[in-house]
Amino acid sequence: MKIDGRFWLTKDGQSFLGTGRIELLERIDKIGSIHAAAKEMKMSYKAAWERINGMNALSDQPLIERTTGGRGGGGTKLTPYARELIATFHRLNELHRQFIDRFSEAGNDPERLARILSRTFLTTSARNQLPATLSSVEVSGLHATLTLALSGSDILTSTITAKSVYNMGLTEGCDLYAIIKSSDIHIASERPSTDTTDNILSGTIESLESSGDNIEIALRLSGGTLLIALEQRDSLHHFQVGMGAYAIISPLHIIIGL
Repeated sequence: MKIDGRFWLTKDGQSFLGTGRIELLERIDKIGSIHAAAKEMKMSYKAAWERINGMNALSDQPLIERTTGGRGGGGTKLTPYARELIATFHRLNELHRQFIDRFSEAGNDPERLARILSRTFLTTSARNQLPATLSSVEVSGLHATLTLALSGSDILTSTITAKSVYNMGLTEGCDLYAIIKSSDIHIASERPSTDTTDNILSGTIESLESSGDNIEIALRLSGGTLLIALEQRDSLHHFQVGMGAYAIISPLHIIIGL
């Protein structure tokens, strides 16, 4: 048992946007037909139209535009405002999932949840702030190697100074955050050689977003944790949504936060 939650946007006390409604809008945008989009989602045209009418009634601006005639015989397309709403929903949903992930580590232990809730949320520029449990600490001279358990079965190794372990009061079993800059995560389509001290985590590419010379890759690990990595745009042809990939992270690039 673990903490979970669904994300919805409401307006005037009524349900406005949810995952299913966003999927419907995205399919309409891709196909150009309400009927065909409804068929792909295995729902009736009447049900799809009722959802669209409900969204339009609550929306500040129209979400769809109907076209008639022309070479394609007309159809339906989304308005620019609808596309902005979709992008906003996805970003808020991602933040909601990160929020839930931070608390899901409590499982069915209310006291552990209370400790997690009492912690101050971090505000950093790093895109990846991963809730973790400290499994082990090995101090050797000026440095310490930390083994961190993420949600599910994913494990990270971090190298920090021994003095930081002491100053932060880190002990086995304590809850903390593994903080990683997106530029410090390398994504590979094939598993690299095992002859490395780097962390190698497998997952599935959930989204790709390119801008300028960079591409942002969202990788969902097998244990459920979402990693955001930044790669050069020229590597885009190596990746596609839904494919398996590997995140490679140096232990030196994992900062510890409480």
